[in-house]
Amino acid sequence: MKQIEKFRLIDTIARTLQSLMTYEDIDIYLSGFGITSENLTRTSFNSKWVYAKELLKDTDIPTIITIANELDIEHPFSVELPVFQDPPNFWKRGHFKLFLSHLATFKVQTSNLQKSLNKYGISAFVAHEDIEPTKEWQQEIEKALFTMDALVAILTPGFNESKWTDQEIGIAVGRNVLVIPVRKGMDPYGFFGKYQGFQGEGKTISEVAYAIYRILISNEKTREKMISAIVDLFLFSKNETEADKNLLLIEEVNELPKRYAEQIFDNALNNESITNSKSIKNRINEILSIHGLSLLNKESKPIEINDDDLPF
Repeated sequence: MKQIEKFRLIDTIARTLQSLMTYEDIDIYLSGFGITSENLTRTSFNSKWVYAKELLKDTDIPTIITIANELDIEHPFSVELPVFQDPPNFWKRGHFKLFLSHLATFKVQTSNLQKSLNKYGISAFVAHEDIEPTKEWQQEIEKALFTMDALVAILTPGFNESKWTDQEIGIAVGRNVLVIPVRKGMDPYGFFGKYQGFQGEGKTISEVAYAIYRILISNEKTREKMISAIVDLFLFSKNETEADKNLLLIEEVNELPKRYAEQIFDNALNNESITNSKSIKNRINEILSIHGLSLLNKESKPIEINDDDLPF
């Protein structure tokens, strides 16, 4: 990108921000990309357009392109998300990847919420809990932010005063992933206020976890990945009690896509926690029948293969 092209794109971004946001919104939004107004005074500018251009003038080109993409501004340039040489190892395989943005003062409750979310097939990232002490913590947080499927912001008093939480939300907005505000003594603010959240006051950890799960399983941005996670959770159930609870999650899904019913049919008989229960197989058959699929035989067991003489 030539400098004149960068200048024109910055100008377009600034005009877009001028039409959509207040001065405070612009600060909050751009802080998510590491762009701060520390050396600027808002009162020195009588135009949000000029103010935004001043904030953006020294921003690197990939970030400018990312902002333009998020604001649906047409341009001929492209940028890729960061590629990490050392992939994150804190996400559980097959689980939905959820970033929990919170203040350090709410760390204990957030860690408990992380554990409660796990029963829904949700792998939740809690900074300082999931980062190995020997690793660069800021780099690990960046990995989490650029690989997450959604973000939950736990809005305790003072949340908006933290530069870190604002940047976390800004990256989520920039990547166009779902942001779920949980009101815990504070309401969503500024540009962040457009996101639908729920009241966390007076609720238990379990109730908050379930509310988050219901939003993820219902929202069009996260529905597919969340369904995939609970289907995997069911197919890998460790015992009949787990299988019963995990199947209930699938049964509650409104209009389960046929491909997931087919996945259940293809893999259910490989797990004895499922095959040993006639009632669970009957419930699976109800799901299969809705999609016109063959039913599981009530007495069927996984096919055992004698591999003694199989060529490698």
